[in-house]
Amino acid sequence: MPKYNEITPEIRADIEAIVGEENVSTAPEDIERHSIDESPLKPHPPNIVVSPQNTEQVSKLMAYANEHLIPVTPQGSRTGLSGANHPVYDGIALNMEHMDKIIELDEDNLMITVEPGVLVMDVHEKTEEIGLLYPPDPGENSGSIGGNINTNAGGMRAMKYGVTRDFVNGLEVVLPTGEIINLGGKTVKDSTAYSLIDLIIGSEGTLGVVTKATLRLIPKPQKTALIYAPFESVEDAAKAVSEIIRRKVNPFALEFLTQHAVVTIERYIERKLPDNSNPAYLLVGVESNSDTELETALETAGEACLELGAVEVYLAETQKQQDDLWDARKAMADAYTAFYESDEADICVPRSKIPEFMEKAMPLEEKYGVLVIAVGHAGDGNIHWSVVRKDQTDEEWPIVLEEAIEELIEISMGLGGTISGEHGLGYTKKQYLPLKVGDKQVELMKGIKKVFDPNWIMNPGKVFP
Repeated sequence: MPKYNEITPEIRADIEAIVGEENVSTAPEDIERHSIDESPLKPHPPNIVVSPQNTEQVSKLMAYANEHLIPVTPQGSRTGLSGANHPVYDGIALNMEHMDKIIELDEDNLMITVEPGVLVMDVHEKTEEIGLLYPPDPGENSGSIGGNINTNAGGMRAMKYGVTRDFVNGLEVVLPTGEIINLGGKTVKDSTAYSLIDLIIGSEGTLGVVTKATLRLIPKPQKTALIYAPFESVEDAAKAVSEIIRRKVNPFALEFLTQHAVVTIERYIERKLPDNSNPAYLLVGVESNSDTELETALETAGEACLELGAVEVYLAETQKQQDDLWDARKAMADAYTAFYESDEADICVPRSKIPEFMEKAMPLEEKYGVLVIAVGHAGDGNIHWSVVRKDQTDEEWPIVLEEAIEELIEISMGLGGTISGEHGLGYTKKQYLPLKVGDKQVELMKGIKKVFDPNWIMNPGKVFP
């Protein structure tokens, strides 16, 4: 890393001249708020919090930071789980929350254009009220669109629809050197040279600052239903995932939970789910515009579950019943944060390998003396493993945690898997990158970083080991 400069009173005055004095803060409460995300990392306080109001201010600020060698960490609503929002080299926390306008809802082209601070739940609300749908549905709906783009967030609808990348049609990006570039747009197809837009998506704020996004929409399916199925074993539930898919059911969501997760969620939300007495559970969401198609999908999925060891199949047909179950599932991360000390690896393997992954991973509980809780998007192979502290001392816990997560990753590599399905590497998982891609790809990625960010000021210390 280069030797970065401190924020002097003169530099602060220059920044205030760019964005306005009211949009610059060193107040302790602001520094504290922008020193963390939802990862288990200790805080990394920035020197200063800057809240731009428009693209022009971002452009001038980045040009200034680049000229004066000041590190810049872009931040949205800071719901990330891998530490990408942490200003590990101090400098500027670039707070994008104030750039939160929905610029245009274009029904003719099925597109919505937003600023990066717009929340995912706001996009859902705005589009669904007119019968359209933005399919990406990460577990944290209070996450910002900019943050979702930076991590290529997935979520529970990824099995059927794909991830954030599949619904980003255009981006306005400010480069670390201050130039503004426009990538993509509203055309459905574009084969013009290299796809730079795909470099920005998932780059975790290391290549530029997203200041505007045009997102693709689809017509919202009219009918949905949900199955909650308890299983006699983790292995049976994992096998049922493959069987549901083999029978040509195409759920919009296919989620896996263990009994420990269900009980922890119930404790957190202070209400009961339909069953909490079995080792494993599947949530199967189906949708259609036809009652007949919906019923056929439900029957086929339900039969597959029962034949593979489900104790019962509970059907949630009303919107209230479905919302209650989805809200419970989305509360999982907060529940474990509230009651346990843990870290999560959002490992992804081929769907057919989930049963083998479960079988090989569960002995790690005894080996390391921890809880290893599997919850996740089983329909697309993205299993979220929470490694939960038990009796380790403060000195032992970081070592045990690191070893357990590394072994989970090594198991996934042996099954053709990957380190992160949707959270990104950020600061907490960057050391594992060579395990997945090898030294040559790391070298190529660092070359791309150097082209975009010659002075290495853009979110330094992330992604690369």
